Amino acid sequence: MIKRPLYLVTDALNYSEEEFLNRIEAACQGGVDLVQLREKQLSSLQYFQRAFAVKQITDQYQIPLLIDDRLDIAQAVGAAGVHLGQKDLPVEVAREILGPKAIIGATAKTLDQARLAVEQGADYLGVGAIFPTTTHVETVRTSVETLKTIKQAVNIPVYAIGGLNVDNVATVKPAGVDGVAVVSAIMKATDSKRATQQLRGKVLSVVQ
Repeated sequence: MIKRPLYLVTDALNYSEEEFLNRIEAACQGGVDLVQLREKQLSSLQYFQRAFAVKQITDQYQIPLLIDDRLDIAQAVGAAGVHLGQKDLPVEVAREILGPKAIIGATAKTLDQARLAVEQGADYLGVGAIFPTTTHVETVRTSVETLKTIKQAVNIPVYAIGGLNVDNVATVKPAGVDGVAVVSAIMKATDSKRATQQLRGKVLSVVQ
């Protein structure tokens, strides 16, 4: 997997469709390297329509689009791959369905979960939450020490996630991660492009 240090995970945050898409585009202009579309409340049709619209933007900037959880949506829009949580399909099943070229990421909060994901063929790991988050997903805190242990034990890229922003991202530097995944730091920013640019500068000083 090509080095892609800044990873945006979306949150709709009750924005209008236009505002949501504008923020995605601003983030792409500002320098994100990966975009994951995460939707928990939409119907399959709505998820497909939003994924299709987001992919038009990410394609324009040659940024891979990953779909959270839903392999069918990823296939339907021709996304680069999927990101799977602990309650989603196993990585090995997703790999069988999507094939060898798809990017498949996995959430890991423990060393055992990380090793299993690697064994099953994950391309990268999202490890966290490092800090408390305001997103509406279940989170379990992960220490920087655990993050470092996981990073040292696996041979695939590791992303720190969870409440990270321009002010605190330096705390994960000792872990030697390959990248940082953020939600609110970009999606809630007054100026998403500027926030992305500033965050990218910080992230590049933190990652391996």
